[in-house]
Amino acid sequence: MDLEKCRYVVVEGPIGAGKTSLARALADYLDADALLEAPEANPFLARFYADMPRFALPTQLNFLFQRVDQVRGLNQLDLFRRATVADFLLDKDPLFARLNLSDDEFVLYDKMYTHLKPQTPSPDLVVYL
Repeated sequence: MDLEKCRYVVVEGPIGAGKTSLARALADYLDADALLEAPEANPFLARFYADMPRFALPTQLNFLFQRVDQVRGLNQLDLFRRATVADFLLDKDPLFARLNLSDDEFVLYDKMYTHLKPQTPSPDLVVYL
């Protein structure tokens, strides 16, 4: 696979594995745009860590909407747009949701995810750390 022909590359792995560092380095190497998670933009995150059962659903939905918004624009065919390297994989989002949400909350989350996922592109390449 010719890495330079990939338009949408994702770096994925566990927390603290170096996803963001590698995504930035790959973006520089490929002269691509870096698309990075912004957990500080989630207004529920601090409250989630203080009271997980109460704030799991709003935290997870906020991350879902944030990530969908970030990658949705990549769907538009633009031959002159630079490639993009992201430090998150939208397809992994339901795994965290399943771990953090009650059964009823996950059913609601999954309906939202199923509705939003088709509006997003699939990566050309995923690098797992």
